[in-house]
Amino acid sequence: MAEHPIEGMMGVTMDKIRQMVDSNTIIGNPITVEGTIIIPVSRVTFGFASGGSDVGQKSTKDMFGGGTGAGVSIAPIAFLVVNDGNVRTIQLMEHMSPVDNAINALPDLVDRLTALLKKEKKDKKDDAGDKSAEESGTKE
Repeated sequence: MAEHPIEGMMGVTMDKIRQMVDSNTIIGNPITVEGTIIIPVSRVTFGFASGGSDVGQKSTKDMFGGGTGAGVSIAPIAFLVVNDGNVRTIQLMEHMSPVDNAINALPDLVDRLTALLKKEKKDKKDDAGDKSAEESGTKE
């Protein structure tokens, strides 16, 4: 069965959208400046519509009228900044949802937990050293 004209129009429109919107559009290419890596993050929204109409059966010609359309919006929303193994999020939007706030706070939370775990390991080593000194009777 021959392809209907609307299928061809929809196929071309969807191919163009695929070309514009991919993972590199959302998470941009890293930019390196003096040892700091900056990764842009964007919000991508798109819409797609198509429609068509065949002319009535009384027509002697194969007539078709139709159209397709698409819109894409790309807005930068944040930057991930990687420096000396630390990751920071720099938000560009003032009005953030609770989810955005949670994601923004995640790198700081990871840093705090890492520091806390390192401190606990150090305290355990110090306590073990104090107990050894007490047992040998050399504690000051």
